[in-house]
Amino acid sequence: MAIINQATKELQVKIVYYGPGKGGKTTNLEQVHSNVQDVQEKGKLVSLATSSDRTLFFDFLPIEAMSIKGFKTKFQLYTVPGQVIYNTTRQLVLRGVDGIVFVADSQYDKMAENVESFSNLEENLKALKLNLGDIPYVLQYNKRDLPNVAPVEYMEFLLNNRDVQVPSFSASATKCEGVFDSLNMITRLLLNKFINEGNRKVA
Repeated sequence: MAIINQATKELQVKIVYYGPGKGGKTTNLEQVHSNVQDVQEKGKLVSLATSSDRTLFFDFLPIEAMSIKGFKTKFQLYTVPGQVIYNTTRQLVLRGVDGIVFVADSQYDKMAENVESFSNLEENLKALKLNLGDIPYVLQYNKRDLPNVAPVEYMEFLLNNRDVQVPSFSASATKCEGVFDSLNMITRLLLNKFINEGNRKVA
């Protein structure tokens, strides 16, 4: 749920990076954080470490952030832990989510984990009384630079085989390829949603 801060004239939007363990969620956030140029406009990259996984988050205010009715948009980016044993943490991170980037691992032997993680995302949203169909999200097929990857068409069949398909991107997060394509699209979808909702309220 986006938060409107009247004092700072900011619209705070929460984007969660979801996906199987070691799929590249953390690398995505690290790449975005290191490539946001203006140090004044980004928060610290905070890591909540567990014994075998971690949750990362930071926020940033893009220099050319779009203004909606006089409000600048601040994006808060989070990752969820990939390990199933941290499912409670996943649900906590998903609370108040506005948009999702699902980071899938393109390696053939990770397909079952991708499907399981996507199902887990839907289950956790339902537990929070949310529906994935109502939340803007994009798919990122990461690790395309590795030798044993599944065809994009196969991954589309597994993860994007729905009545309404969502934008998907091939990526190699370690090389920062596809990272900002995914982020730019989810922010665009979110801003369009807020503008449309605002217009409906005015009408």
